[in-house]
Amino acid sequence: MKHELKYCERCGSVFECKRGNITQCQCFEFQIEASLKAKIGEEYSDCLCGKCLKEIAEKFSDFDFNRTK
Repeated sequence: MKHELKYCERCGSVFECKRGNITQCQCFEFQIEASLKAKIGEEYSDCLCGKCLKEIAEKFSDFDFNRTK
């Protein structure tokens, strides 16, 4: 399967989606909890770029960390 260029729904940047070879895709490096995946799925209907995934994961992690104090 060919890779495709996509626009990130969050920031509009162009990135290469490799869902046909997920282990090579930019999103594969992120260990995202199921609850965060569900939250992302509620807001966005398609893939996000790696930069946005990282930002969201960091914000979610900070939120969870602060909430448990």
